[in-house]
Amino acid sequence: MQAKAHVLKIPGKCLCGKVGFDVELPTIWCAHCHCSRCRLAHGSAFVTWFGVRQTQFQIVSGNEEIQWYHSSEEAKRGFCGNCGSTMFFHSTRWPDEMHIALSYVIGQIDRLPQAHVFYDKHVDWYTTNDKLKRFGGLSGTEPIEEQSP
Repeated sequence: MQAKAHVLKIPGKCLCGKVGFDVELPTIWCAHCHCSRCRLAHGSAFVTWFGVRQTQFQIVSGNEEIQWYHSSEEAKRGFCGNCGSTMFFHSTRWPDEMHIALSYVIGQIDRLPQAHVFYDKHVDWYTTNDKLKRFGGLSGTEPIEEQSP
């Protein structure tokens, strides 16, 4: 009989702590999103998201607190109805994935951010000085070259 492989789970929670979740590693990707909807939903220059398969994501507390806002025809954002933390993103473009805002994870995931998506929509009041790849266009994932100011 073979021993069962150890599964590494990373916990997360919202600001008030009512919504808790676990994410089973490995992640699929991690990136900074500069789209206008992410900026408006989070009140920031960009949001760092990571993706896992739906089967690797589990709500462990506060499921009744989660509200879903349809931010577009194909996508919805999950937030805590008590404190307003916007933690989750789900889209018909990636039906088997759950996207989670990295800032709600307690600890570290298995990778650093790999790219900037929708970078052609970035705000001019924040300067990005890293060497990560930049993507844009309609899908937000088409390669672009950064323009010099």
